[in-house]
Amino acid sequence: MPYQLDRWQWGEEVSEEELRAEIRSQGLAPFSWHNGPGDHYSLHSRSYTRVIYVIQGSVTFHFLDEEDVTLEPGDRIQIPARTQHAIRVGDMGVRCLEAAIRQR
Repeated sequence: MPYQLDRWQWGEEVSEEELRAEIRSQGLAPFSWHNGPGDHYSLHSRSYTRVIYVIQGSVTFHFLDEEDVTLEPGDRIQIPARTQHAIRVGDMGVRCLEAAIRQR
């Protein structure tokens, strides 16, 4: 599996403030982004490891030779640097927090 996935398991509504605090507790600096329903990004990679938490809506990640993985509110994915992936936003759009882990 070219990524690390953590599903939200606490059954409560997701709080952006709590997710921001969680990211900061990992020594990372979060920023937010959002996309509209059905938006997509073709296959690409980043030079840094991405940590993404979904706040609202849903987003599906496609990895080469892997099953697609859909994230919903509270879910977290960590995608290693240089991992090829594509993204498709769900029917309700998506709002996420993201942080970069840069190699030293």
